[in-house]
Amino acid sequence: MLQLNSDIAERFALIALGHVTREYPSKLDHMMYSASDARTPRDLHPIFFGSFDWHSCVHGYWMLARLARLYPDMGPASAIAARFEESFTPEAIDAELSYLEQPSSRSFERPYGWAWALMLAAELRLWNPTLAEAFDGIEQNIVLRFHAYLPMLTYAVRTGVHSSTAFALILASEYAAVAKDTSLRDLLSTRARHWYGNDRAAQAWEPGGDEFLSPTLCEAEAMRRLLPRAEFLSWFDAFLPELARGKPETLFIPAHVSDRSDGKTAHLDGVNLSRAWCMRALASSLPDKGCRDLLRRAAEAHVQAAMPHVAGDYMGEHWLASFATLALTT
Repeated sequence: MLQLNSDIAERFALIALGHVTREYPSKLDHMMYSASDARTPRDLHPIFFGSFDWHSCVHGYWMLARLARLYPDMGPASAIAARFEESFTPEAIDAELSYLEQPSSRSFERPYGWAWALMLAAELRLWNPTLAEAFDGIEQNIVLRFHAYLPMLTYAVRTGVHSSTAFALILASEYAAVAKDTSLRDLLSTRARHWYGNDRAAQAWEPGGDEFLSPTLCEAEAMRRLLPRAEFLSWFDAFLPELARGKPETLFIPAHVSDRSDGKTAHLDGVNLSRAWCMRALASSLPDKGCRDLLRRAAEAHVQAAMPHVAGDYMGEHWLASFATLALTT
């Protein structure tokens, strides 16, 4: 089973170093009320202006921090440290925080970018406590956003794109574990039960034409992380009752990508990587060896389908390595 190694880590690090400060092309999530609000990406976001969009830049930096922590002796490690030192200045962090604090930014990057910002905060805590302390204002802003947003979200957003509730729960739960934030974890668990606790016999009508997440597997992985093991296993048996028979079959067939120059169609390389990530994680908790082996074989097939395409066209290159890193470090 393919795992992250130093060669892959170096390759991924060089990819990210090539785009986290690439300002254009750029896709902004930015509210404008007057001509004075028409500003460049770097002016709006002095740290997260690259990688095509804000959230991709955030998880590009997350990946760089994780790779530098796991492989401190790899060739690009010094370049990663230098990039963080140059980009994560007090002034730049304050400017990013000021943008988040604007009333017009209430739904900015909600919840996908928020969740990745917490993943970055968690990785900084593990890799560079000094940077983590500097990033604390943004970290706490995002935590407060989750505390305000999740209780008012009556219905989960059950999709395979950025609005996915389940994916945000997974990443936020990883942050809560690293930060030992029991209040956030309790909220995530409570809301996961509220939204998903009664789900049975998932049909897995996926993937959609532009999805990069599996709604079915992300929901299952969120519940695995947020429920006690016995409760999760009982829920999971009812949620995917025919898993041992390889059903629903759609979950086990890697998605086909017809045009990687099309940003939305290129999302399907991501669904292959995110499925592999969830499958590997779920397999680690299942008591049945047959189900474990089935998920691990399917995960490997999905990884092999996507790995050749992590770089090449910028529509995938600006983000896919981060998802490959999730899959290969699980």
